[in-house]
Amino acid sequence: MILPKPRGELSAALFEALRSVPERTPPLPQFADDAADAALSLWVLHELSYRGFEDVDDEAEWDLVALGVRRTLERELEQRLRDRWPGNPAGGYDPDELLAFVEADDGPSLSSYIQKKATREETLELLRQRSVYHLKEADPSAWTVPRLPVRAQAALVELQFDEYGDGDPNRLHSHLFARGLDAEGLRSERGAYIDEATPETLEMNNAMSLFGLHRRLRGAAMGHLAAFEASSSLPSRKMAQGLERLGFNDQLVGYYTEHVEADAVHEQLAARDICGTLAEDDPGQADGIWFGAFTCLDLEARFARSMFERWGSQE
Repeated sequence: MILPKPRGELSAALFEALRSVPERTPPLPQFADDAADAALSLWVLHELSYRGFEDVDDEAEWDLVALGVRRTLERELEQRLRDRWPGNPAGGYDPDELLAFVEADDGPSLSSYIQKKATREETLELLRQRSVYHLKEADPSAWTVPRLPVRAQAALVELQFDEYGDGDPNRLHSHLFARGLDAEGLRSERGAYIDEATPETLEMNNAMSLFGLHRRLRGAAMGHLAAFEASSSLPSRKMAQGLERLGFNDQLVGYYTEHVEADAVHEQLAARDICGTLAEDDPGQADGIWFGAFTCLDLEARFARSMFERWGSQE
């Protein structure tokens, strides 16, 4: 993957600076032009801690100027997320309350639209947007493994083992998605469609990386994971049915059917064995769990509304 096209003054200056590492990094603009410029810049800075870019030296991950920009953008993102969060509804943490919270969510449903109404072109656009996450699925949560108490740590590794294919490289969930894209004639390399990614897509991915990369946000990372898993099984079934309706390939359909059963198990594991034991062993993380869970649903709703607006749908 090479650096994407910049979307403003900050990303343009940042990308040029990253290409100059390990030479001295020049001063960078203090502010982004807009949300898209900020979101793309932060996504690129986070990506340096995943697999990086072919046209950027690996030393850029720890470049102090780049880290300063990343920290500023992260603080701004976290503040926006917290401003939208209404607070802990329970005062502590209870797995049943979190699962009920997710079940009661009435945000717009992209999966229902794909199941019944979407055109093939709209579905292809959604798959390209989703590829930004699905091609590195589970990686953001992996950052949290060494930061948890032993019971939550063991449960997270159990969940992640499934996400990473139970030891079979051909069963990695990210690889299953990539194979589905290949069979459909779409690009399957990481970041292939980053130039098409909306600010909402980037913000969803940036939030997961933010939570995973900061130890103090370990509760938010696991709350986000729990809400993600608890809100995935039924939508995955609807996505599979929609893809079948539109004549998409069996491998892509299979990626979603794989998640119907897996995520039904994962939601219990995440809500109870991960978040439940985390809250018991580290009570100070209870608020973080709720913050992460809310943020997951909130960002998904904002993304769905943005896609419906692009498609001119009233869903």
